[in-house]
Amino acid sequence: MEYLIHEFILLWAVIDPIGTVPVFLAVTASMDASLSRRTAFKAVFIAAMVLVFFVVAGQLLMESMGIPLPAFEIAGGIVLFIFALTMIFGESKPEEEIHLIEKGAATAVFPLAIPSIASPGAMMAVVMLTDNHRYSIGEQFVTSMLVMAVLAITLVLLLLAGPIKRVIGDAGASIISRVMGLILASVAVNAVLSGISTHFGLATM
Repeated sequence: MEYLIHEFILLWAVIDPIGTVPVFLAVTASMDASLSRRTAFKAVFIAAMVLVFFVVAGQLLMESMGIPLPAFEIAGGIVLFIFALTMIFGESKPEEEIHLIEKGAATAVFPLAIPSIASPGAMMAVVMLTDNHRYSIGEQFVTSMLVMAVLAITLVLLLLAGPIKRVIGDAGASIISRVMGLILASVAVNAVLSGISTHFGLATM
């Protein structure tokens, strides 16, 4: 159970469903209710396909290039850590991605599906959490179901975006995004330490 909670929190942090709500509202500001709902379903579907691709083929691509697991784990941890720092110290996720909309990229694919839902951090995280050398097929299936669960929650939040926005506001979404960034940073550091321990054959606690 503790393992499932850990993975769920990590996936929640990198996908950040609440942080996607302001981005969705900005994307769909000029749409009617029907088109807004279709946009939500399309964005989540596209994000799901991208993340499933990385679950299935991400590690195979790494291994085909001769990248050893410890190196990938360390690199993945560093990428996640940088991603977390941008969530904590930079513009929050909603603010940063709304700027993309202001540049004329207001579609379900970009920036809503990518990089808001299926972010680079989410892509890296699902590869690390479904490592073929560390997790069984059953465990990888459970992780995939957790990804789908977080995406399902994301879809529900997008469909309820209006009421949620009125409750938490932009400031609330920004605060939650930064807290998730702090959690993600600690997970990223742990991944780097794990990779170093594996590479040098060090005992882990």
